[in-house]
Amino acid sequence: MQCAESLRVQAYFDGEVDALAAAEIERHAGHCGECRALLQDLERTRARIRRDLDHGGAPAALRARIARALDEEARVAPRAPPQLRSPRSGGSALPVWRTRAFWQGACGGLGAAVAAALAFLFLSAVPSAALEEELTRAHVRSLMPGHLTDVVSTDRHTVKPWFAGHADVSPVVADFSAEGYRLVGGRADYLDRQRAAVLVYQHGAHLINVFVWVGGRHTFPERTTRAGYHLAFWRVGDLEYCAVSDAGWDELAGLARLLRDLGVRDQPE
Repeated sequence: MQCAESLRVQAYFDGEVDALAAAEIERHAGHCGECRALLQDLERTRARIRRDLDHGGAPAALRARIARALDEEARVAPRAPPQLRSPRSGGSALPVWRTRAFWQGACGGLGAAVAAALAFLFLSAVPSAALEEELTRAHVRSLMPGHLTDVVSTDRHTVKPWFAGHADVSPVVADFSAEGYRLVGGRADYLDRQRAAVLVYQHGAHLINVFVWVGGRHTFPERTTRAGYHLAFWRVGDLEYCAVSDAGWDELAGLARLLRDLGVRDQPE
C-alpha cells in the first residue's frame, strides 16, 4: 500500500509547501523508506530530463530578423494622425485612401508591438524567480539525512580538488572557523543547466549552503527570502554565488563578505 504521505512528498519536491510543512515531511522521509525512495526517484528523473533534453531557443536568423525590424521601425518618423471629421457634425465622410492609411498605420503599429514583444521574450535575460526556488529546494533537500555533502572535510586542499572532477566551476574554498564559519565539506548540484559547486558551512546551529555556478543569464537581488530561508547573492568574475540558510542576515552577510573578499584576491591580475 502506498504511503499516505506520498502526495505531500511530491508537493514538497515541487516546492509547493511552506517551511513548517517541509520540516515535517523531511522528518517523515527520514524514517519512511518508501517516501525517501520516492524523493530519490523524482530527483533522478529531474536530473535526467535536464541533462538529456535540449531547451528550445530562438534561432539566430529569427533574432536577426527581429533586430532588423526594430531598427527599421525606429528609423521611420511617426506620422501625424489624420484629422477625422464625423458626418454627423456636418463634416464629409473620409476618403477611402485616408481610411486605408489609418488602418495600415494601426496594423503597422500592432506589428511593431508584436515584434517588440518577441524581441523581449527572446533577447531579455531569463527571470531569476524560478532559479531562486530551485536554490531553496536544493538547500532543503540537502538537510535530509545523507544529502548534505559528497566530500566531508574542513581542509580546503581536500575540498577544492574534489570539485575539479565533479563540478563545472572551481570556486574559492576556505575554512573560516576562526570567524565562526566551519567548513563542513562540499557537494555538486545540478543547477541552471550545469554542475554547480556547493560549499557547506556550519555557523552555530545553522547550516549554510553556498552555491557557485557560471552566471550571466540571470539578474538577482542582493538578498531575498524563500519559504523562510534567506538567500544572499554576489558575483566575483564570471561566477555567481548564493548563500542559503535559515541563519540571520548578519550571519549570512559575514560569510558572504569573507568569501567575496577571498574570491576577489584570487582573481588573476
